[in-house]
Amino acid sequence: MLKHIKVVPLAAESLGVRSMCTYVETPDVRVLLDAGVSLCPNRYGLPPHPLEYKAIIECRKRIAEAAEKADVVTVSHFHFDHHTPSYEDWLCNWTEKDETARQIYQDKTVLMKNPKEKINFSQRRRGWVFQKTGGKYAKTLEVADGKTFNFGKATKIKFSEPVPHGPEDSALGWILMATVEYENEKFMFAPDVQGPISKQTLSRIIAEKPQLIMIGGPPLYLAGFRVDEEQIREGLRSLEYVVELSPMVILEHHTLRDENWREKTTAIFEKARKVGHKVLTAAEYLGEKNTFLEAMRKRLFAEEPPPKEFEKWMRESVRAKKKAKPPI
Repeated sequence: MLKHIKVVPLAAESLGVRSMCTYVETPDVRVLLDAGVSLCPNRYGLPPHPLEYKAIIECRKRIAEAAEKADVVTVSHFHFDHHTPSYEDWLCNWTEKDETARQIYQDKTVLMKNPKEKINFSQRRRGWVFQKTGGKYAKTLEVADGKTFNFGKATKIKFSEPVPHGPEDSALGWILMATVEYENEKFMFAPDVQGPISKQTLSRIIAEKPQLIMIGGPPLYLAGFRVDEEQIREGLRSLEYVVELSPMVILEHHTLRDENWREKTTAIFEKARKVGHKVLTAAEYLGEKNTFLEAMRKRLFAEEPPPKEFEKWMRESVRAKKKAKPPI
């Protein structure tokens, strides 16, 4: 579809982890978008299954390899599935103290969400820590909110003003969307917009008119629990506009944490089919098999119970599990 912009998802829910990390390359620049990956520490009352740890190890490897090539690394917001922290954590983030983050950010141009404005308390703190730790290795560390950066002869990376992490009043704060443009081609990266639920965010996406977009869908698994069901419906309605707008949509993240996500998004796929557009997961875009491991966690523990050594590790405290790699 895009002749001059190469897009390679590296980690995502359809690849068995929480992430939207993607490598993008144009003739002018190599970009690593949101270089973070994590696992949910507790889903269905269970820690990650050994298969999830194998998946995050593989994703970390891909991210590290892409980081070696990248000129630019972006941070849309400071959740750990979107940037890599510098502390040791083998439970959720699969990070070695200092080293994992250093390998990603060292000598890079890091374009990040403003850690002081349009940000909630948790991410403000994480943003401050990032600047003192992983960010200190960067060649340049620059706030990207609302800015456009030019590279080479024809590449632009355009960042949105901060948009809500879901609904307008989201307690989760704000994120940046990014559009990589080369001549008349556009790839848009819209992490954690959750549909988008926000109509203002939808308007920004429509204004960009990307030929390819990777977007975080609404959190179906939280409907009626932590997210209002009408907001979920709004996110799904917005997705119908998005798939009608863009010839190819990579749908990822929160939506795919629901084991029945495909049935709940039937209207999205039908809308795309009617206009001759495609909706794919990151795995499908890569030509790989979907592995929705978090959504399948309860079933995985029942059908593929872990060895006794892993069960013993499961009974340790959270702090102990962060300090000791699981026996997988």
